[in-house]
This record gives sequence, C-alpha cells and structure tokens, in this order.
Amino acid sequence: MTTIAGLARAGGVGIETVRFYQRRGLLATPARPEKLGLGSGVRRYGSEDIRRLRFIRSAQTAGFTLEQIGELLSLDAATDHARARGLATAQLAVLDARIEELQRARAALHHLAEACAGTRAGLCPIIEAFDAPALEDAL
Repeated sequence: MTTIAGLARAGGVGIETVRFYQRRGLLATPARPEKLGLGSGVRRYGSEDIRRLRFIRSAQTAGFTLEQIGELLSLDAATDHARARGLATAQLAVLDARIEELQRARAALHHLAEACAGTRAGLCPIIEAFDAPALEDAL
C-alpha cells in the first residue's frame, strides 16, 4: 500500500495527474481511513491502482484519448477482443495519417533548408516561408 505520492512515482506521473485521472473516472479515489474518529487518515493505493495507472500511461503513449482509455478499461479482457481490436485499428489509422503529415512536413522543411543553404543574399527562404500568409502552401 502506498500514498498518492508513491502511486504517482510508480506510474511516472505527478500527483496532479493522478488527481486528474480520478476526476475523469479512470482511477478510483480510495476512502480516507478513520483516524481517531475524524476521518482524516491518508488514502492508500494498492498494486491494482499502480497497474491501472501504468495501463493509462501506456495507452496514452499509444495515442489513445482519455475517452478511449476509459472504454478500454471498461472492456472485459476475456470477451471484448473485437471491440479492443476495433479501437486499436482506428488508432492505427489516426497514427498513420499523422505520420504521413509529419513526413510531408519533414520533406518540405528539408527542401527549405537546402534552398537556404544555396542562397547568401536576399531573403532567407525558411524565414520567408514561415512569414508567408499561406504557410501551408509554402510547406
């Protein structure tokens, strides 16, 4: 059993991130144990909370939104393979589109860097491209 600080450390996040996930319903907020009848004890988190926090972080790294992560958490690992696969397939499409966009941006920036290296006088092609009203056309 650990405190919220220990949970955050084990999950590689800050305490406020843990609280944010709790507000979003992704992590449970344990009850405070009674301390001399005042209810002011320290909340304790167990290994299941650490596992769940790490699941959330891993799913975020894979690009899933918090809503999708909530759905993944609600799925039954034994019976909901098709839905989990559907979510993963949709996320792959999103990532593929993002990768394609980044590759286009990389190619455009490479072209601008080469153009800049070839000019010593006049406007710098890189600065000119980023200063252009239609930046997307320049890239």
